[in-house]
Amino acid sequence: MNNKKLPAKSSNADVQEFLSKVACTSKTMSSNKRGRVIFAMDATASRQASWDRASNLQAEMFQETAAKGGLEIQLAYFRGFGEFRASPWATESEDLLDLMTAVSCRAGETQIKKVLHHVLTETKKKSVDALIFIGDSIEEDIDSLGVIAGELGLLGVPAFVFQEGKNQITEFGFRQISELTNGAYCRLDINSAKTLRQLLRAVANYAVGGRLMLEDMAKKEGGSILKIAKQLSK
Repeated sequence: MNNKKLPAKSSNADVQEFLSKVACTSKTMSSNKRGRVIFAMDATASRQASWDRASNLQAEMFQETAAKGGLEIQLAYFRGFGEFRASPWATESEDLLDLMTAVSCRAGETQIKKVLHHVLTETKKKSVDALIFIGDSIEEDIDSLGVIAGELGLLGVPAFVFQEGKNQITEFGFRQISELTNGAYCRLDINSAKTLRQLLRAVANYAVGGRLMLEDMAKKEGGSILKIAKQLSK
């Protein structure tokens, strides 16, 4: 495993890189199709504050796409001693919020491999448009995770990976997962609720309408989303 240190970047640079990678993914379908997203989180003990923050933001993904085809989201998480769970698919933000608020974080090691295996199984049943994963650590063999991530890439399921914290081995592993799935990586400041909100909305738009939906978002909002749209014709 290559543990070479990665150059430090500002939070804003990470966000711009992430949004640019979303825009450059291959999905170009039109809108008015319900997107399917697996929203996976590390629910080990250190993650309670982040879990609560994500719970408060998840409704915006549904709101963002409600008039454009809508979303189906499945919650997946790991915690404790080998515990991994996945919810039924939800089409209403209230249902997902009920699921998330019922979960409390518990001490344990990461189980990202189970997350990737689950996404692989689900997408073989019915196409999954994207995986969102939020975590702050990897305690597993990165090469073995890469094998499954590569399979997801072949099936066209990009992983959009958000890292909280600055552990460089974790960053290396998360970047590998995002690259092998043709997804994107972004490191978040622990207090960056605004940034996470923006990124979740971007992925929601991608899941429903691909780059075409992001172009529409850019026309309405400008700013960093507009910078994405300028890359679409490249």
